[in-house]
Amino acid sequence: MTIAANMRAVLLTGHGGYDKLDFRDDVPVPKPGPKDVLIRVAAAGVNNTDINTRIGWYSKAVAEATDVGAATGIAGAQDDGWSGAAFQFPRIQGADACGRIVAVGDDVDPARMGERVMVEPVFRGASTFDICYFGSEVDGGFADYTCAPSLHAHRVNSELSDVELASFPCAYGTAENILTRINLQAGERVLITGASGGVGSAAVQLAKRRGAEVIAMAADAKAGIVRALGASQVVPRDANLEALFGQEYFDAVVDIVGGSQFGAILNVLKRGGRYGVSGAISGPIVDLDLRTLYLKDLRLIGCTVLEPDVFPNLVSYIERGEIRPVVAATYDLSDIVKAQEAFLTKQHVGKIVLSL
Repeated sequence: MTIAANMRAVLLTGHGGYDKLDFRDDVPVPKPGPKDVLIRVAAAGVNNTDINTRIGWYSKAVAEATDVGAATGIAGAQDDGWSGAAFQFPRIQGADACGRIVAVGDDVDPARMGERVMVEPVFRGASTFDICYFGSEVDGGFADYTCAPSLHAHRVNSELSDVELASFPCAYGTAENILTRINLQAGERVLITGASGGVGSAAVQLAKRRGAEVIAMAADAKAGIVRALGASQVVPRDANLEALFGQEYFDAVVDIVGGSQFGAILNVLKRGGRYGVSGAISGPIVDLDLRTLYLKDLRLIGCTVLEPDVFPNLVSYIERGEIRPVVAATYDLSDIVKAQEAFLTKQHVGKIVLSL
């Protein structure tokens, strides 16, 4: 195929409101490095991290929930990204991408041309990039074309649409990584917070796939959909967990929410229980009673960089039809602001995806 010199892309030009999202049609198409591939993007998912980065929420100076300043930015935020290093603008965001390889670097097998791929969103030093995050430290999927290390562009054979495949990488990769880190086993009882969101709804499916008993936290209006994904019980987001379950009820927890429920969650974990976290949408600053942590021999596990086997395993689940996409809505790339506005209403279950 002929590759144009320029492409459409959404440039994040600084921390702040929606005005920092600049949709352009004159952005130069990137050139793949020796170990990279160039992908014609077909669809790209919208994630919390896109908004968190735009408003500067990763700054250690910020203590609020992620919906604070979502439209305008957060006063006092500094230029921090996932890595803690100063964020570089402009940046093409988008941690999810599905598309086809249209060019390869000098060290990549030309036979990869034309492959349909999903991009693993965390790059681990396998190319011109070191450990970094797709759409954060390097340009991501909110563009007609994007570059990724060949190792992290995973071939996928599936009848699912591009939009459906683009709903998987970030949310399902994050969820499977947490379940891998906490070593969730068949027959165990797991609590999943934020279960109607992208990561939470993925975790419900993936935990059920492992044979665990899933208790999910979600709004009442979304409980039916969350049960259909595999939860045996759904409780409200503000539920009194200790009153419902008593102490030492859960083997493990998948937490995407943080905030004021943190202490109660540790209380309902069994002795030796495992707590995996990869989000803090209700607030990053929590109260921790160290006596609960050490007297119950709990393990608190932060989860960001994917274990090496997580994404290949995820692709295999997709190809075997063991998990299904949950797409709430689709928008055109040029409607990125409308997509983020819809995302922030939190009225949906699953993922919002941009179609290119």
